[in-house]
Order: sequence, then C-alpha cells, then structure tokens
Amino acid sequence: FGWEWAAANFSFHLPHSDLAYALQAGKGGTRAILAAVQAHIITYLLFTRDTECTHLDRLYRVGRWEQRQALATALAETLWAAGAGDRAVVCLVTAPATTIPREGCRAGSFTERVRLFEFSEKAAAQAFISDHIDSFEGKGSHGVILFLYSLLFSRTLER
Repeated sequence: FGWEWAAANFSFHLPHSDLAYALQAGKGGTRAILAAVQAHIITYLLFTRDTECTHLDRLYRVGRWEQRQALATALAETLWAAGAGDRAVVCLVTAPATTIPREGCRAGSFTERVRLFEFSEKAAAQAFISDHIDSFEGKGSHGVILFLYSLLFSRTLER
C-alpha cells in the first residue's frame, strides 16, 4: 500500500455541521471503499436510528456520538454482508510484534501486527467494532486498510 492508503481512515466532517453525516475523502483508491461505507452511513442515519427529526433533516447536525454509531453500524453491516450473513471478521492492529521477522520481511511491518476477530452474530460484531471504533477513525490507524482486510477475511479467499 502507498502512503495514501496508509494515511486513510474513516473521518467525518465536524459534528453538528451541515456535512456532519459525510466522510472526508482524500484522493486516491480509498474513495471507492469510503463511498460504499458512506452509503451504509446514510441508510443508518435516514432509516435506522431513532430521532425526532424527519426526512432529510435527519442528516444534518449529527453529533459525534451519532457519527461513531453510524460508522460502527455501517462497517458491521458491510462485513456481515461480505460474510454471506453468517460471519464477520474484524481486523485490528495489536501491539508491536515481539517475534523476529522471517527473512525478507521488515521488522514492525503493519501486516505482521494484524489480529483477526471472528463473529458468528452481527450484533456481536457491531458491538466489538463500536468498542474499537478508534482503530478505524484515528489518524495513523490505517483504518481503511484494516477494513479492507476485514472485508477480505469476512468474504473468505475462496469466495
């Protein structure tokens, strides 16, 4: 992955603004993934969450907590669909590797520190993602790469 991918994460516009529902997208190949997740975010904000607002007003002035809930729901929904409705795999980065890398591998590589968490219930996957949402949102988190890995493992390499 190039630097654009490594720097890409899921970040919203400012809470309580007119674009609070929208993910910020940089240039490069990550836009396609962000667009797919954005569609699920809008679906959640318009049709799933419980609010007193009506119609398109449901999208405006979304707070920080609602942004995080929308993102967790969107990621979980997408992973669950990729897993054919019976599993989801969430990839997170763990602490720095303590083992000696194999020949040809760099020490401290991002991929060496990825850990897989498998779920057989969508609600459990969503709760886990919600608890670890900073792993997808935070600067330097490699959030989009983690989500792409999660999609691949949820879908399985055979499919």
